[in-house]
Amino acid sequence: MINVIWLLLIVGGTVVAALQDELPAVTDAVMNEAQMGLETVLGFTGMMILWLGMMNIAQESGLIDRISSLVKPFMRRLLPEVPPDHPAMGAILLNVSANLLGVGAAATPLGLKAMQHLQQLNDNRKTASNAMCTFLALNTSGITLVPATVIALRTSAGSVNPTEIVGTAVIATTCSSISALTADRIFRWCSTEDGRD
Repeated sequence: MINVIWLLLIVGGTVVAALQDELPAVTDAVMNEAQMGLETVLGFTGMMILWLGMMNIAQESGLIDRISSLVKPFMRRLLPEVPPDHPAMGAILLNVSANLLGVGAAATPLGLKAMQHLQQLNDNRKTASNAMCTFLALNTSGITLVPATVIALRTSAGSVNPTEIVGTAVIATTCSSISALTADRIFRWCSTEDGRD
C-alpha cells in the first residue's frame, strides 16, 4: 500500500510540474537533493562508525557492564516477571545501556533479541506479555545520555556545535520515558480492572 502512495505522489507531482511547465526546476531539485542526501549519508556513516567503535571500546573496557549493573536493580523492579538470570534480562540490560549511550544501531539487534527471549517466557504466544509491553515502552522512549546518532546527523549537516543538544536530549528522553512507563502502568491497571489480564 505504501508503494502505491509513493507512486501516486511521484506521478502526481510530475504531472503538476509538467502542466505548469516546471519540469526543469523539478529535475534540478531532484539532482540537488540526491547529492545532498548522499553527502549526508556519507558524513553520517563516518560518525556512526566512530560511535559504534566507541560502543565496542566501552563494551570491551567493561563500561557497558558497569552501566548494566547500575540499571539492573531498576530493571528487576520494572520487569518482575523476568528472572534475573534469564538471557532476556541480559539482552534488555545491554539494549538499555546502548540506548543510554545513544547508539540506536547497536541497540536495535539487542532489543530484537530481548523480545525473542521474552517471547519464550510468554504463556500466551498470540498476545504480548506485560514484560514485552513494558520493554517496548522503555525501548522506544529510552533515556539517552549521549545522543550519538543526532550528533552524527548534526555533524554531517555542518553544525557549528553539534553537541549542544545533549542537555535538551537528556531532559526530553527522560520525560518521554516517564510518560511511556506511566502509560504502560495505566493501561496494565485498566486491563486488570476489566478482567483481561
